[in-house]
Amino acid sequence: MKFLNEDQILANGSDIYGKLRRDALSILGSALDAVEPKEAIFSKVQRKGDELYAGDRRYDLPRYNRVFLVGGGKAGGPMAEAVESLLGDRLTGGVVNVLKGTEKKHHVGRVKLVGASHPVPDEEGVRGVHEMLDMTSGLTPDDLVVVIISGGGSALMPCPAEGITLNDLQRVTGKLLKRGATINDLNAVRKHLDAFKGGQFTKRCYPAEVLGLILSDVVGDPLDTIASGPTAPDSTTWADAEKVLKRYGAWDDAPQSIKALIERGLKGDVPDTPKESDPVFLSTNNIVVVNNSYAAEAASKRASELGYNSMVLSTMVEGEARYVGGVYAGVARELAGRNRPLCTPAAILIGGETTVDVKGSGKGGRNQEVALGAAKRISGLPCLVASLATDGLDGPTDSAGAIVDGATLHRANDYKLSIDDTLRENDAYHYFETLGDLLITGPTGTNVNDLALILVAKG
Repeated sequence: MKFLNEDQILANGSDIYGKLRRDALSILGSALDAVEPKEAIFSKVQRKGDELYAGDRRYDLPRYNRVFLVGGGKAGGPMAEAVESLLGDRLTGGVVNVLKGTEKKHHVGRVKLVGASHPVPDEEGVRGVHEMLDMTSGLTPDDLVVVIISGGGSALMPCPAEGITLNDLQRVTGKLLKRGATINDLNAVRKHLDAFKGGQFTKRCYPAEVLGLILSDVVGDPLDTIASGPTAPDSTTWADAEKVLKRYGAWDDAPQSIKALIERGLKGDVPDTPKESDPVFLSTNNIVVVNNSYAAEAASKRASELGYNSMVLSTMVEGEARYVGGVYAGVARELAGRNRPLCTPAAILIGGETTVDVKGSGKGGRNQEVALGAAKRISGLPCLVASLATDGLDGPTDSAGAIVDGATLHRANDYKLSIDDTLRENDAYHYFETLGDLLITGPTGTNVNDLALILVAKG
């Protein structure tokens, strides 16, 4: 993967910082290459003649009367290409919701790609889901439904529950996002306001067999949280949905229809989402084809090839972005000053997904705030911190993230840029745009959380 503004990023660093920047782009590019969705599918699913092998199960394709492909997410296009190429003429048809503007970039014949909106759902997404439901109605034990799921699927595959409007979903989703809700909390609500998520699609498919191929964008790979788990038993309840809305101050002014539905659910008047004991899941096989660990390990391998002592510190980091950036700066300072936990030159890879509690009126994303949170504390040191969203879209911006080094603060002072003022306004995008230190990839077609890199030159 080549960064679209690579020349500019490299031009912003001289001497040791120039080398650190060049190495950082190579390391991060290797991570993105490693989680390319088509190759991920092919590594976990193979076809030999009329037999399809997925995980520990074998599917005898001629025994099925019909084979459908449905699903969605930011990686939906390339995943659809891969599955269609595997199934060939055994595929009856399919509908997959993808990020709006990418639907014509992928070569499929039997699958319809529907462009939908993210992170706030839209009518096109609803239409696509309804087409999936219509296509898979009246299934029998002799049918197979392959469901491809990737990050962004919650927003891209909306199906408001009875009595709930799309506008209701948009209002609640928007408020929770702005309040810094974690993906787990956000999806606990989505699953209870939607007729597709939280294992409900699998229940609709029963008694057909369901094969879920999942590209994980959630820390720890919880199947019921990735795209709100349309094929997985749901571990959350109506009570959890209510608690989340109240925790983030979104209950009192939530649409009355949403409060009424949750209250009916709490009383038992509306069934909860299907749980692990539900027999519908006996005919479901969910496989995580790639996740954040793949990206982090590939990046670590590339760093080692470039001569760094390298390690993956964690792939489960969460928290407020600016403070996480401060922690990364602390790790960099420890490496530079005390040669631990690795001797320099050193590379530390960290995965996960931070959040931002938006209070300002600026423009930015969580990875940009991670980098900004590190910049002041590494000033003058021979090190670098970069953080990016693997889908190439950090918040509501065209940037994947940002990169800072020991000279960033000095350069920012020349432009009279203040880190504190920028964080106060949540305006990291314009800070890094001015410096030319945004990481620009465009939509990558994958999504496996965020990846941060700490590089420290030999002391």
